[in-house]
Amino acid sequence: MNALVNLQVIPIGTDVSVSAYIAACKTILDEAGLETELHANGTNIEGEWDRVFEAIKRCHERVHEMGAPRIQTLISVGTRTDKEQSLSDKVESVGRRTQE
Repeated sequence: MNALVNLQVIPIGTDVSVSAYIAACKTILDEAGLETELHANGTNIEGEWDRVFEAIKRCHERVHEMGAPRIQTLISVGTRTDKEQSLSDKVESVGRRTQE
């Protein structure tokens, strides 16, 4: 099953800047062959359900290895059975409506 996911990984008990942790997770997601779009408050991910969630698990493991004693993660997941849909399809759909 294909999943469209919005992921926020929030290290707790670390420095104020979290960019190094996010960069480490981005590398993991890329190595898993997942489509990603980084944005100001998280990362959109597109891919097969099991691959996505295995990569998220690896992100947690890596962030803990980097010294974060605690992680709070917010995940929003969308799936469809009526048609295939990508991250770009969703953005383009809204774009068409704003041009009306």
